[in-house]
Amino acid sequence: MNEHLKQLQTWVADQSLDVAYISNFTNINYFTGFFSDPEERITGLFVFPDQEPLLFVPALSIEAVKKVGWPYAVVGYLDHEEPFALIADALKQRVASPLRWGIEKDDLAVFKFEAIMRQFPQATFPADASRFIEAQQLIKTPSEIAQMEEAGRQADRAFAAGFKALRTGITEQGVVAEIEYAMMKEGVMHMSFDTIVQAGEDAADPHGGPEQVAIKPGELVLFDLGTDNHGYMSDATRTVAFGQGVSAKAQELHKVCLEAQLTAQAAVRPGMRAAALDKIARDIITKAGYGEYFNHRLGHGIGMSTHEFPSIMAGNDMLLQPGMCFSIEPGIYVPGVAGVRIEDCVHVTETGCEPFTHTPKEYTVIA
Repeated sequence: MNEHLKQLQTWVADQSLDVAYISNFTNINYFTGFFSDPEERITGLFVFPDQEPLLFVPALSIEAVKKVGWPYAVVGYLDHEEPFALIADALKQRVASPLRWGIEKDDLAVFKFEAIMRQFPQATFPADASRFIEAQQLIKTPSEIAQMEEAGRQADRAFAAGFKALRTGITEQGVVAEIEYAMMKEGVMHMSFDTIVQAGEDAADPHGGPEQVAIKPGELVLFDLGTDNHGYMSDATRTVAFGQGVSAKAQELHKVCLEAQLTAQAAVRPGMRAAALDKIARDIITKAGYGEYFNHRLGHGIGMSTHEFPSIMAGNDMLLQPGMCFSIEPGIYVPGVAGVRIEDCVHVTETGCEPFTHTPKEYTVIA
């Protein structure tokens, strides 16, 4: 049994649970090595305090489970079958009457919860597996960090492909296509999220996406991208100038944002509070007069999900620890002018932090 799964089983026993139901497919991957987004179908990992775990999947995924080397029981179901009736049968073979359940309260859909209650009307749910898992995933192992370092190298190559794609007449979506095609050609089949390329005023929408509009010389171009390396994610942002003629105002936004990012990243130390790190970057942007345009937290955790615990933000007094991985991504978004975001994800070391990506962050003109 792998270490992640052992720790989960120990938690189940310590909580005096009969069973824990892991429903989030990314977390199932974390514990089993099997990844599949079941979409409308049902996938679940069931962990017991003193018995081997059980993986429940659609029948069409059973061979994939075997391929990853899952050594324990796997139960499949066909589309016309009632999955939770089959789950109940499988559980009762191990626990006659599973009354005390641990569930992922951040993930379990209401229809799944109601299906459990139909099968086990006396069930109670005294323990939240979501809180245990987020704490378990908080500190990455050396092997996990190595996977994320490779994802970071892939992201650096994706930036290079994106910068190379910039030319007069190409659209934001066209640049995205060239980035993702370049990555696929080298065997990276999945980005960690939908690649973002935004130029000029478009980038002032921090939750926008690439449009079918041509990128013009004299605009800042924001690239936000990452890759999926064997289930571990990268995430980084760079903002560059396309050609000459970028306005002095837009260049100032880049200068201030860069100072905030570099200063915060250099300040990371074990034992400092997450809120203090956010404040370092935010104070620089506020002092420059752009505080109202930095309208999100400084960072988020990263691992097998692009966004995971913890948030690097005001009000979070969590102490940073070696092995924690998170983004440092200040942004300034001024409507009608430009948007700038600069981001590295880092892992905390004994003396500071190391970034996963190394593409230069300084003001760069792509001719």
